[in-house]
Amino acid sequence: MHDHALEPLPIGSDGWTDELRETFRLAWPLALANLLQMLVHAVDVIFVARLGENELAASALGVALFGLTMWAFTGLVGMVAALIAEELGRQRHSVREVRRSVRMAFWLSVVAGLVGMAICWQGEALMRLTGQQDELAERAGDFLVIIMFAMWPMIGSSVLRNFVSALGRPVFATAITGVALVASVVFNYAFVFGHFGAPAMGLEGSALASVCTAIVQFASYLVAIRWDRRLRRYRIFGNWWKPEWPRMRELVVLGTPVMVIIIAEAGLFSGAALLMGRIGPAELAGHTIALQIAALAFQIPFGLGQAATIRVGYHYGAGDREAMGRAGWVGIAMGATFMLFTASLMILAPVPLLRIYIDPALATNAAMVVFAVRYMKVAAAFQLFDGVQAVAAGALRGLQDTRVPMLIAVFSYWIPGFGVALWLGFRTPLEGTGVWIGLATGLIFAAALLTWRWARRETLELTRRSAGG
Repeated sequence: MHDHALEPLPIGSDGWTDELRETFRLAWPLALANLLQMLVHAVDVIFVARLGENELAASALGVALFGLTMWAFTGLVGMVAALIAEELGRQRHSVREVRRSVRMAFWLSVVAGLVGMAICWQGEALMRLTGQQDELAERAGDFLVIIMFAMWPMIGSSVLRNFVSALGRPVFATAITGVALVASVVFNYAFVFGHFGAPAMGLEGSALASVCTAIVQFASYLVAIRWDRRLRRYRIFGNWWKPEWPRMRELVVLGTPVMVIIIAEAGLFSGAALLMGRIGPAELAGHTIALQIAALAFQIPFGLGQAATIRVGYHYGAGDREAMGRAGWVGIAMGATFMLFTASLMILAPVPLLRIYIDPALATNAAMVVFAVRYMKVAAAFQLFDGVQAVAAGALRGLQDTRVPMLIAVFSYWIPGFGVALWLGFRTPLEGTGVWIGLATGLIFAAALLTWRWARRETLELTRRSAGG
């Protein structure tokens, strides 16, 4: 059981500096992996854009449905990280317990994958329901019937990513996402335009490239786990047929609220795009670009939130209340600091940021640039709150507190958030800027309420379960 060749898992922390170092060590590879994952999606867009406007629109619709479904289900299985961290905090070598959690997360991922595939299978009908043009709905449906086979490998990869990260190997997530990026370029090049002896399949080729990339990503995790001594000894596929129903129930009870939060937040931003579309095409284009830049910056606090879940989870398992508090506050402070930096960039240098996506000097982009710069000023205000709410939610997940954060998120995004967006966007001269102020309002409410809940974790007895160790 004791493998002296393995360095101990860096779970405990003796003070603030220690915690800062360990959180950073865990967060930077996860944040970088998130950024690389965005690039994987960007590669698909770059290739499909060359097929023409209609194909790009169809793939955007297909990816919106596929992405939201897959993203929501990764939230459902993602709570396995908190369970693993708690088990390791309670007992450093709880191999069997960790294996049970991972096994049940896999079982859950298979069910989620099948449900996700069923949703994609009905893609064309869903597109028609939302009032899309017949031709677009049909093309998006064709795309979804192929890309749906990437659903389970992606959700399965997410389980393995959580496993390697909780066991102190987050850099594997970065390296493997890098492999997926290269695979995505190669497969898109082969299947979209017909290189390396493959047929030129156009839009369907891009969907097939996503399936192949997802399989490569999943296989890479299996290889890395088999190769690494610390990870190998957990034999996560041992007794894979044995059910652990209490563990499964725990995963579903904790993970479902996380899934609802993802859908609520995605719904708010999709709803904002629909509002923008009603205001005008230049506003919608400016909104899309500004949101891309905000999403890029968000990957850092998103990674910090994932790290906070694991760090707080370790201390939760060990029953160390002081260290739980330290881990959460360190993550929140790091998220806020980074977002202050990106917010100042958005205010002081918006045009260079726009250059990542478009050429601001082109006359055809003039109106879009004006609106994008205007919205980025509001985005700068919500950057800070977006970062804080992401990490505070992650810290609360480490305490296995997901139900109330779900209620906070749904309330914040949809009552003050969408309410203000609707009011200012359509009842005042602010129009698009008003919609963005609505988004910021939702995030401010979420950040304030989640941080308040974290600050009151002792009073609310959120740390209590671990008191007995």
